[in-house]
Amino acid sequence: MESDARFYRRRANEEIAAAGRAVTEAARERRMILAGIFLDRLKTIEACDPAMTASDSSAFSWSDARRAY
Repeated sequence: MESDARFYRRRANEEIAAAGRAVTEAARERRMILAGIFLDRLKTIEACDPAMTASDSSAFSWSDARRAY
């Protein structure tokens, strides 16, 4: 299963790419708004638990980080 942080990062990237391909300015703006929403959610997750957002993190590294507390 994909983590929340990875999902929001992937969706933001997809929306930015789609904005670049958009034909109309209105479509481009909508895509950038969606990308901004996903990036805001990603920032919230990173602020709450930075150990969960490492690009190479796994369930095992998350578990080890939790034990350190």
